[in-house]
Amino acid sequence: MQKKIAVINDISGFGRCSVAVSLPIISYLGVQCCPVPTSIFSNHTGYPHFFFDDYTDRMPEYISNWKKLGLHFDGIATGFLGSVEQIQIVKEFIREFAGEDTQIFIDPVMGDNGKLYSTYTEELCQEMKKLTALADILTPNLTECCKLTDTPYKDSGWKKKELLAMAQALSAQGPERVVITGIRQGEFIANYIYEKNKETKWIRTHRVGTERSGTGDVFASVIAADAVNGVAFERSVKKASGFVKKCIQKSIELEIPRTDGVCFEEILYQLKRN
Repeated sequence: MQKKIAVINDISGFGRCSVAVSLPIISYLGVQCCPVPTSIFSNHTGYPHFFFDDYTDRMPEYISNWKKLGLHFDGIATGFLGSVEQIQIVKEFIREFAGEDTQIFIDPVMGDNGKLYSTYTEELCQEMKKLTALADILTPNLTECCKLTDTPYKDSGWKKKELLAMAQALSAQGPERVVITGIRQGEFIANYIYEKNKETKWIRTHRVGTERSGTGDVFASVIAADAVNGVAFERSVKKASGFVKKCIQKSIELEIPRTDGVCFEEILYQLKRN
């Protein structure tokens, strides 16, 4: 039977992020993508104005109909969660739908460049820490990793032993695999891979262009689909990192505005399925 991933995230109509990114990428990699909307945006919040509809109150009824259908998922992936209530709903969803072989992917979308998003209160941060303990694979960027481990943030100069300590602290709570993304190393961007009982690895790519919305969603979508397809973690991180770089390069070539994300559609055919 074809494998399925439930993706719990917001839907943005324009701007290439969240479900609008996950749905085509996961589908292209041969996995059925089943969205659970947390909110509806006309476009993401990086634009001057946007329509927003909070879906929290409707999520339980939406999910209850999946319960009636007796659905089972090979993977459950989460993206941005805007409240304590949504995190509690996600916890219940995992308890209800995760079978023995279901893989849980948590992308703790909390902030970037050393700053948390404005919605992230201290209470919400503490609840996110509890949620990450349920993950099999955790994909925090450097900012999120520091917050989740109560480590002071710095923009650069990270030593391997410092990253190892944070990865081990996160893994000790539950996740078997952790990748810390967006580590700046001069002209490179590095991802630090940690797997229990395996040697840690660096995956480095040359930095190109400027930061764009949705690149984290591209990365996390590849990781999730690959995992349920049995692709080795290190290989998957290499593939995801390389694909994000190609997406940015293509977006620069086509002069896509930075707020419009990356035009992954142009090169999706280049993404290997194994």
